[in-house]
Amino acid sequence: MPPGPGVDLGTHEVTNQPPPLSGYDPLACDPALVDAVEREGAGGALPTMRQLGERIASPEYREHARLANENHPILRTHDRYGHRVDEVEFHPSWHALMDLSVGWGLHAAPWLADPGTGAHVARAAGFYLVGQLEQGHCCPISMTYASVPALRHDDELAAAYVPGLTAREYQPGLARPDSKTGLLAGMSMTEKQGGSDVRAGTTVATPSSDGTYRLTGHKWFTSAPMNDLFLTLAQAPAGLTCFVLPRVLPDGTRNAIRLQRLKDKLGNRSNASAELEYDDAVGWRLGEEGRGVVTIIEMVSMTRLDCVIGSASVIRAALTEAVHHVTHRRAFGERLVDQPLMQAVVADLALESEAATALTMRLAGAVDRGETDFLRLALPASKYLVCKRAPAVVAEALECLGGNGYVEESGMPRLYREAPLNSVWEGSGNVTALDVLRAVTREPDSQEAVLREIDAAAGADSWFDRARTELRTELRSREQRTARRLAELLALCMQGSLLLRFAPEEVASAFVSSRFLPDGPWRTAGTLPAAAHSEALVERVSPG
Repeated sequence: MPPGPGVDLGTHEVTNQPPPLSGYDPLACDPALVDAVEREGAGGALPTMRQLGERIASPEYREHARLANENHPILRTHDRYGHRVDEVEFHPSWHALMDLSVGWGLHAAPWLADPGTGAHVARAAGFYLVGQLEQGHCCPISMTYASVPALRHDDELAAAYVPGLTAREYQPGLARPDSKTGLLAGMSMTEKQGGSDVRAGTTVATPSSDGTYRLTGHKWFTSAPMNDLFLTLAQAPAGLTCFVLPRVLPDGTRNAIRLQRLKDKLGNRSNASAELEYDDAVGWRLGEEGRGVVTIIEMVSMTRLDCVIGSASVIRAALTEAVHHVTHRRAFGERLVDQPLMQAVVADLALESEAATALTMRLAGAVDRGETDFLRLALPASKYLVCKRAPAVVAEALECLGGNGYVEESGMPRLYREAPLNSVWEGSGNVTALDVLRAVTREPDSQEAVLREIDAAAGADSWFDRARTELRTELRSREQRTARRLAELLALCMQGSLLLRFAPEEVASAFVSSRFLPDGPWRTAGTLPAAAHSEALVERVSPG
C-alpha cells in the first residue's frame, strides 16, 4: 500500500551542498586587487571599497543581479493611445544596480575637478567589484565614464552635460537634460554594413541654419538606449563627424530617435541593446567636421579599458564560485579542494585571475599618470588577451561545480554567457590585434614604453627572459598574419613582469613556469608543474 499524504519519505534531506555564497568579503580573498590598488596609488580608497564589497556580496544585491537578468528589458514603441514613445521598461532590480554604481561614482568620479589621488584606479577597482555582481548594468556606467573626455572637446557641450554626467544621482526617465540632476551617456556608432569599420557608415548629417545638424540613418547596435544623450558618428559634408544627440530636446520634445527593436543577445540580458533609426534627429557637432574618429577615439579607449576590467571581473567571479564550491563539497570521502587534481585546476584559475587583475590595475594607474605612450600599445594588447581568456576560465570554473554548474540557479550559466562579450565589444580579436600592429608600426614610443615595463623584471626568471627575446623577434616581423600572436605575447609578458616584481614567489613562479614554456603557454587548466604550490594558491583566493 503506498504511503499516505504528508509521510516523510526522507528524500528531501539536503547534504553535501555548499552554503549560499553571500556575506563574504571580496577584498579579503583578493590580495591581488588590494596590493595592486595600493601599488597604483589608490590605497586611500580601500575602506570605501570594502563598504562597496559588502553591498555586492550581500544576499540583497545578489538577488537584484538574478532578477535583473531573468526579467529582461521590454521595448514600448507606442503608448496605449498610439503615440510614439520609444521607451524601454526595466525591472526594479536593474534600477537598484544602476543606483548602486552611480552612487559610488563608478560612472564618472575621476572626471571631477578634485577627484583625489589614484581616482581612475579607485574607480577601476570599484567597477571590477560591481562587475562580479552583474555585468549588464556596467555598460551604461562605462559609456558615461568614457563620454566625458570626448565631450570636453567642446566647451559649450561640456558645460551643458558634464555636470549632470558627473553627479552621483541616478535619475532614470526621459526629461530635458537641464532639468535632471543626474545624466547618463551612450555611444551609437555601429551600422549593419560596417561593424567595426565605422568609416563605412551611411548615416547622413545635414547642417541646419541654427547651427545644429539633422541626422538620418540606421544604427545597428546601440546599448542602453534610455540614456540621456548619445555620441554618434554620421557623414557630414566634410566627412565622418561626431555628434551629440540628446533623447529630449531643449524645448522638451523628444528627439526623433526611433527604437526599432531590442537585440536578442547571448548574454548581457539585463541591458537593453537596440537598433535605432534617426529620423531627421537633431544633433550638435562635437569636434571638427570630418574628424569624427579622432574626436571619439578617447571614448573608445576608455571603454576598451572597461572591457579589460570587465573580463578580469568575470574571471574573478567565476573563480570565487568555483573555490567556494570545492571548499564545501565532498567526493569519495574528501573535500574536493583537498584532492590534488582539483586543487591544481583551481590554482591555475587563481593564477589567471591574479595576472588579469594586476594588469588591469596597471592600466588604470597609467590613466591616472597620463602614460599615453604606454596605453597606446598596452591597452589593445591587454584587451586582446584578458578578454580572450575569460570564456576559457569561466568554462573551467563551471566544470568545477559539475552538473550543478550547468544549472541556471547556480549563476554559472549567466557568467558563461557573459564571458565572450568584452572580447567582441570595442573591437573583436582581429580588430584589436591589428590595432596592436598599428601601434608598433606607427608609434615607436609606445613600443619602447611597454618594453620598459616588461624589462623591469629582466633577469628574474630564465623562462621569462626567453619570452622577452622572443617578443623582440615578433616586434620586428610586423606581419598581419601573426598579429594575434604578437598581442598575446605582449600582454603575457606584461603580466609576467608584474607578477615577478610584485606577487608572492609561489604565484610568480607558478605563473612563469606554466605560461612561458617553449611549446607555448597553457594547454588546459590544471596542468601546472609539480613544483607549483597549488594549496597555497587556492587558499590565497578562497572566500572562506
